[in-house]
Amino acid sequence: MKLPKHIKGAIFDLDGTLLNSLHVWQDVDRRFFQMHALPLPDDYYRAIKAMELKEAAIYTKTRFSLPESVEEMVGIWHGMVREEYALRVELKPHAKELLELLFSRGVKLGIATSSAREIFLPCLKRHGIEQYFTSFTETREAKRGKNFPDPYLLAAKRLKLSPEDCAVFEDISVGIKSAKTAGFFTVALSDPNCPDEEEALKTYSDLFIRDFLELLIV
Repeated sequence: MKLPKHIKGAIFDLDGTLLNSLHVWQDVDRRFFQMHALPLPDDYYRAIKAMELKEAAIYTKTRFSLPESVEEMVGIWHGMVREEYALRVELKPHAKELLELLFSRGVKLGIATSSAREIFLPCLKRHGIEQYFTSFTETREAKRGKNFPDPYLLAAKRLKLSPEDCAVFEDISVGIKSAKTAGFFTVALSDPNCPDEEEALKTYSDLFIRDFLELLIV
């Protein structure tokens, strides 16, 4: 499989796409709900997965009537995940090889993620891939989250490219659908932590893969 020849830019989601990190956030969810002696609802992760951290905190505080402020909740979550990203979170298989290949071919690389720089940059540096990216975009910097194309449009703008010249790599169907409506070529990567997403990813993406190796095979 190959990307279309006209692609000049690639915009990557991080959690569940470039990084094998979804388990970290799921562990944080479990620990946070245990702290409050609350059961973790089956629909909770699906409800927040496209949200940036502050948005997720507002949603969680409102839904469960929690005593902490939104800022306190964000601080608690940051503290829980920062060390994991800096020391233990790994790349998805063959992610580095794909980034190296795209970079060597002159494709501009960007990131669009709901994670914060202070969390993900140490991880990218540890794996030696930070230098491949022209820009980093957090969803909180856009007007709206990944339920809309705003984060991907901002990332493309920072690459100085049009959506039609860029591919978006995502593991969530709402992100794939949003990017596709804005004219991006969409690549969906299946993540074993989210098996319920697979059919939607296949339906709405231009290209569905289970491993980045599929894009490296000539």
